[in-house]
Amino acid sequence: MTIAPAFASILATHAPTAAAISALLYPHGEVVLHDLRTGTIAGIWNCFSGRAVGDDSLIEDEFAAVSSADAVLGPYEKTGTDGRRFKSISAVLRDGAGEAVGLLCINLDMSMIDTAVKLLSAFAGAEQPRPQALFARDWREEINATLHGWLKERGLALSALKRGDRVALVAALDARGLFQTRNAVDHLASLIGASRASIYNYLAAARGEAP
Repeated sequence: MTIAPAFASILATHAPTAAAISALLYPHGEVVLHDLRTGTIAGIWNCFSGRAVGDDSLIEDEFAAVSSADAVLGPYEKTGTDGRRFKSISAVLRDGAGEAVGLLCINLDMSMIDTAVKLLSAFAGAEQPRPQALFARDWREEINATLHGWLKERGLALSALKRGDRVALVAALDARGLFQTRNAVDHLASLIGASRASIYNYLAAARGEAP
């Protein structure tokens, strides 16, 4: 944590907030207080950008006039010297007269998240279609896939299915010929938390037969 020796009073009141945010986001969040009156950095916490107190803020002189109606700027992206991607946001700090006197900026290092996303995508993505020879007779997989695909298409949760929904589901499975396998009723019953008798009743209703 680095703070300028002479803090403008309005900025000094925001120093504890900046310190708290930096403690929460450590070590992935850099927090910077800019003094718009001097055009310099007044305080910096978790510094990983190579900047220091007293450095030029590199903010346009016309900023205060342009941002007169803004309270929060962003989130926006920045790029570090080493190529890391930062997600940043800035809060405009004003004095009692409403004049913009400072900026509280938070720079969140996204490189670890980007790496995790790439890793998860590599493992989660299916590069090739599944071999048909391995699944042609796997009726359990076919029931599982059809069941959850049916639920997803309709935005339904398995635990919230009404009787009408269950009849429609069984009808969809029946249309694919999935009840031709002897143990299919038992498997579906275990999946949806119903008895074998209930599945047969749903099937009869789907086929328009007497239960």
